[in-house]
Amino acid sequence: MSRQIVLDTETTGLEVGQGHRIIEVGCVELVNRRPTGKVFHHYVNPNREIDAGAAAVHGITLAKLYDKPRFEQIAEEFLAFVEDSELVIHNAPFDVGFLDEELRLHALRNGGERIRLRSRCPVLDTLALAKELHPGQRNGLDALCKRYAVDNSHREYHGALLDARILADVYLAMTGGQSALALDGAARTALTDVLASQPVERAPGALPVIQATAAELAAHETMLALITKASGGKTLWQSETT
Repeated sequence: MSRQIVLDTETTGLEVGQGHRIIEVGCVELVNRRPTGKVFHHYVNPNREIDAGAAAVHGITLAKLYDKPRFEQIAEEFLAFVEDSELVIHNAPFDVGFLDEELRLHALRNGGERIRLRSRCPVLDTLALAKELHPGQRNGLDALCKRYAVDNSHREYHGALLDARILADVYLAMTGGQSALALDGAARTALTDVLASQPVERAPGALPVIQATAAELAAHETMLALITKASGGKTLWQSETT
């Protein structure tokens, strides 16, 4: 079973080194590249002011967070949720940096051992992957939604859970989109009936065999390498040859 957690956070500001904190964390579970419907989502009281620039992006004010838990109160629940998974994050150094700092403060307050997220879970940065696939182009989440026809019209403000759900759709489309091609039993039966009622007629004689050029083979190998990297090495063709 391949388990991935698509993750996003919202924060009080851009620089963790300036004491900014997480105010929202959202996670969406994928198993074998299919959304399971299982999520982890919390708003968090940061115990500090939110920069005006950050509030303009996510629309979250401190007044909305007074009754929310502090991160240390949800830290163990968060770690349990992401355990045994690969994390899929857009611009991963940003979110991982904030989460590592929250986990450091959690360990400091509780006298425990400091935990770094990458020591628990491998991390796939979809921004780095997008830059490999589309060099020299805009690769923010909105740009990728447009490129891969992912609907984000309901996204007035950024939100951790909303953006994690959008990123899950973008990631699946960017790395093959197999989940979108899956058919349930009824759809499969209907497709079989249509194909059976419309047989393909073929002219007699041998079919021509068109060989791939060296450039096409090289491009194919490059794409296979990118897909292998994006899946953490869990590709069907590798399992058949190993």
